[in-house]
Amino acid sequence: MLLHIRHETVYRYDRPARHSVQSLRLTPRTEAGQRVLSWDLQAPGRQTQQLDAHGNIMHLLTLDEPHEEIRIAVAGVVETEAVVGAVSGDRGRLSPLVYLPETRLTTADEALRDFARRHGSRTPDRDDVLRLAQAVREAMDYVPGVTAVSDTAAHAFALGRGVCQDHAQVMLACCRALGVPARYVSGYLLTDRDDHIASHAWVDVWLASEACWHAFDVTNGRPGGAHHCRIAVGRDYLDACPVRGVRRGGGAETMEASVAVSAGPDAGRRTAAGRPRLLQQRQAQQ
Repeated sequence: MLLHIRHETVYRYDRPARHSVQSLRLTPRTEAGQRVLSWDLQAPGRQTQQLDAHGNIMHLLTLDEPHEEIRIAVAGVVETEAVVGAVSGDRGRLSPLVYLPETRLTTADEALRDFARRHGSRTPDRDDVLRLAQAVREAMDYVPGVTAVSDTAAHAFALGRGVCQDHAQVMLACCRALGVPARYVSGYLLTDRDDHIASHAWVDVWLASEACWHAFDVTNGRPGGAHHCRIAVGRDYLDACPVRGVRRGGGAETMEASVAVSAGPDAGRRTAAGRPRLLQQRQAQQ
């Protein structure tokens, strides 16, 4: 399957920022199940590229001049196919055990540990993990706007609501509570549904019996497949988020993002998620 992807993010400040440094994880991974045919990243300032510890392509963006806006755009074509496991071509050099300890965002409270014991397994196969993912989705309605990127898995689970990021981090908390390594995945999803944007998050779970990672889309209650384009992996959202940075000055910040994903040899056939969608977020002064 050929996925045509466009993603633009614009940060605007109510007064000039004096200095900004942004880490961009916006370039698809080359690994089993996907191959980047073309990809272009447009952003202001100085850019340096490196491979982070998780095997993600990261661009470090630095702006030293005063600025009231940062506009970041990526576009390209990625060829994907459904695969079983993801160990072949995985450029991360870290042991799966790196993804076993809890993080601040994925620490399980007693409610999550009890949920994991009732629905999961300490030595899972693919069916066991899929059942746990489906149980998480049944316990949490998809409701945009009720959580923030700083909210923990325990908080979102207690609310019983959230978005794909929350579903993924609750799944991570459950797996780690059972002693099963799991990692966060950020990327894009081709879908014909209007209820969530094409930018997406899911999880990889390490199955010791097969000695490889398997992808599970918790929000949609199914394994990952050709409709998913993988951008970055990490211990939680903070390791794999598309844009993360710091700045001096600028006052309050407004973020707008538009994402479009379509399939086929050209961009003519569009899905509902392929139509540009707009997100707006108001952030506190830094």
